[in-house]
Amino acid sequence: MKENEATLEERVQAVLSESQDGRGGLILLLQKVQGELGYVPEEAILGISHKLGIAASEVFGVLTFYAQFRLTPQGRNLVRACRGTACHVRGGVAIRKAVEKGLGIKAGETTADMEYTLETVACIGACALAPTMVINDRVYGQMTTKKAEEIFSEYSGGRDD
Repeated sequence: MKENEATLEERVQAVLSESQDGRGGLILLLQKVQGELGYVPEEAILGISHKLGIAASEVFGVLTFYAQFRLTPQGRNLVRACRGTACHVRGGVAIRKAVEKGLGIKAGETTADMEYTLETVACIGACALAPTMVINDRVYGQMTTKKAEEIFSEYSGGRDD
């Protein structure tokens, strides 16, 4: 580790020290930690529990209730496969399975190299383009398994959009 690189614990403590005490700040504090680290690690749950004077189980309960929060680090590229009705009836399951096979992970997992995280979502909001997939903020419509392979070969070639 480089000298100027802060440890995870130091980064958590820095976020916590900038925040106000009080129960009402739990979600804001979780958002700040995740904004800084990309996820909410166990050290942060314990630190927040101590700072706000509430049980760690309560912090964990809130953390797992809201879909916006993550307990594990996310890959550099976030892949969202739509499982909505329009995508489903137009072959979305085959697309998701092809992506899972290509990345070597299942939905909800991150590749070992931290390059990709794969999620499924209820709807992307682009039903006319079904089946769809989103990588980071870019929507890919009228997907086929062949298109998915081509897209990931572009990303593995060093593309970062």
